[in-house]
Amino acid sequence: MGGRIAHDRADQRMAKDPTISLKIRTALAEYLKHDSATILTTHHLRDDLGLDSMAVIELLYRIEETFDLQIPDQDLVGLTTVGLVVHYVEKRLGKTASPVPTKKRPRPLESKGKKKS
Repeated sequence: MGGRIAHDRADQRMAKDPTISLKIRTALAEYLKHDSATILTTHHLRDDLGLDSMAVIELLYRIEETFDLQIPDQDLVGLTTVGLVVHYVEKRLGKTASPVPTKKRPRPLESKGKKKS
């Protein structure tokens, strides 16, 4: 059982905001009628938790409602594990510790030999 506890701690370190992870794992636990402590961020939604396509969509709808955000259809494909869902929500809510790439300001165009009159 010690391995399980260490694994759970590692899962918590993966999540930048444990509240988001807990809410997502709780939503999954309620849907699956499991204890949220048994759901790890490493679990694959389909392979480990047995969710079919419709169940994944229903879960993501619950997450949209919980966090007041919309998940575009094109983003659904990449959300395959609990951890990826947590990371996605953190990113959308601006809770990630990783730096967000910023666009560089374009340089002003320099006039080439033209003088103003």
